[in-house]
Amino acid sequence: MKNTLYTIGLFLFPYIMLGQYTDVINSNKPGESFSAFSVGVNVLQIETGVTFLKEKHDLLNSKFIGYGLDFSIRYGFFKEELEFLTYGTYQNDIFYDYRYNPTQEINRKNFKEFKIAVKYLIYDPHKDYEDIPNVYSYRANQKFKWRSLIPAVATMTGVNIDTEGNPYTTNGIKGVSPFFLITTQNNFKNNTVLITNLILDRLGSNQTDFEYIITLTKALNMNWVIFAETQGIKSDFYADNLFSIGTAYLFNKDLQMDGSLTTNNKNTPKVSRLNLGLSYRFDFHKDKAIER
Repeated sequence: MKNTLYTIGLFLFPYIMLGQYTDVINSNKPGESFSAFSVGVNVLQIETGVTFLKEKHDLLNSKFIGYGLDFSIRYGFFKEELEFLTYGTYQNDIFYDYRYNPTQEINRKNFKEFKIAVKYLIYDPHKDYEDIPNVYSYRANQKFKWRSLIPAVATMTGVNIDTEGNPYTTNGIKGVSPFFLITTQNNFKNNTVLITNLILDRLGSNQTDFEYIITLTKALNMNWVIFAETQGIKSDFYADNLFSIGTAYLFNKDLQMDGSLTTNNKNTPKVSRLNLGLSYRFDFHKDKAIER
């Protein structure tokens, strides 16, 4: 849940330093952003989703309707700060070109995105820091702390794998191209998490993208989380500003379900998406003995 429950744990149990690993699942869903924290050593996590989508382009007089299947496999290894990821989206849709072929339906399908990457936490403001509560003052414990403005910072780098003739990428792009991501994460005291991603994608290819994602997540209780997100995309091939809202529900410490709606503020194209997701972790993590 964008590591929201990591935040809750820090303030419910201020004397325990959890590091990367959390007692409950730490999913990047809902939304598109990546949290700064990893799943923890020897934790295997699978995050999946189905998206029902429709895009209509008024200027080109075209539209498509279909679905996408997204997946993410995450594994923490060697160090608590380190994580391996492979993730992507497979899309299947029917494209209608009313300007040139008004009666023709074009069936399209391919991986819109397929990536292999590693992520590493560079800085954690909570490491080696104990937020000792004031047992005499509730107000003192709840007041805003300037330290919360210091974010955790992580980097992620890897490669895209694109196939020739992909209808969801620009003409001529194929093969392997690198990408680079920086993510920051602020865990605020009122169970609110702010995540910012800056992404340079498909570097050196015919479709180099710059993206930013800002996600604000709030835990209502130990089971329900709500979120709002904005995503900007800029390249010679495609540019957009997407807005998402949604929620997630924690069934148990290893299973989470989520749902979200996404749209934009233009008609070239107009984007409408409904996403339903599921995250599950296989927890083989072993805590190290800590002497107090």
